[in-house]
Amino acid sequence: MSDSILELSAASFDATVANGVTLVDFWAPWCGPCKMQTPILETQVAPVLAGRAKVAKVNVDNDKELAVRFGVKSIPALFLFKDGNVVQQMIGLQRGDALVKAIETALGT
Repeated sequence: MSDSILELSAASFDATVANGVTLVDFWAPWCGPCKMQTPILETQVAPVLAGRAKVAKVNVDNDKELAVRFGVKSIPALFLFKDGNVVQQMIGLQRGDALVKAIETALGT
């Protein structure tokens, strides 16, 4: 995984999403669409938003309590947080341009 994408756990989750805009990808290593989502985040989303928004991932196999907390029933599930609150939720493989647009909207740009 790229250095531009944070790996979150239950211990680091709340502090990471508390301030600013954060896109969180709930995923699992066995999930085919999740494997396709990661390079999109690494090459099309994180570089464009560097310094303006955070991009992070949560492995649902390792942090089941976070998946339960946010009602994740299908992956990939991408949640957009602004100052700790969910402002948008997307299920399934997402295009990079659509993610950038959603994040820029949350940023107000």
